[in-house]
Amino acid sequence: MPILKVEKLTKSFGGLMAVHNVDIELEEGELVGLIGPNGAGKTTVFNLLTGFYPPTKGEIILYKNGKEKHLQGLKPDIICKEGLARTFQNIRLFKDLSVLDNVRIAMHKNVKYGLVSSFFHLPSYIREERKLYDASMELLSIMKLDHKKDEFARNLPYGEQRCLEIARALATNPSILLLDEPAAGMNPAETAMLSDLICWIREKFKLTILLIEHDMSLVMKICERIYVLDYGMVIANETPELIKSNKRVIEAYLGEDVSDA
Repeated sequence: MPILKVEKLTKSFGGLMAVHNVDIELEEGELVGLIGPNGAGKTTVFNLLTGFYPPTKGEIILYKNGKEKHLQGLKPDIICKEGLARTFQNIRLFKDLSVLDNVRIAMHKNVKYGLVSSFFHLPSYIREERKLYDASMELLSIMKLDHKKDEFARNLPYGEQRCLEIARALATNPSILLLDEPAAGMNPAETAMLSDLICWIREKFKLTILLIEHDMSLVMKICERIYVLDYGMVIANETPELIKSNKRVIEAYLGEDVSDA
């Protein structure tokens, strides 16, 4: 049984059909790529999956504890609580807050104290805040950012801001992680480290990952399957090896030099 199934997902903006009848299925624990030309609808799909856009039609079904949960039409915070977390193509951090606070804020959806306990700093508040601190520091340590916990997020180098955004997504305790161009702006050394990190956190946190990325060397290296979008429609869903030789994909996006990726 899949962990997520998307059926006939469609989004139109006025007369523009951004996404049309997209079917996606993710098995638990998979690392799947979503690629295609600029404007193909990839980020729109992410926005639909996470509630930032309501679909024009179609279904988004999460399978959790043997039950179906329909996510279409739900608000982003509800979808996040159901276990879908994401990063953004353009980094969205609380740039005037510390590195630590960026992660702790994401964890507060799971706190078990109330307003009174928070106001009077009762023992339940102190215990929960200590747990949040320890868990936040563990994530920052994984991302090698623990030594920068007190720095403002805006002062981090670009690659570290990307890692902080991933840490913040992980802080919501997701079962499915959506990564929107995580290697954008990174140099080859940073990209190589990122590919290893993505594979490691999948195993560490038992995640299913859907990845948008233009760096084909990264995609071909770590993804088990790849969906290809063109003009808002899925034109392929195959293994990396088959994607490399798919003539329609080569014509639409990859070009003839993909065999070296």
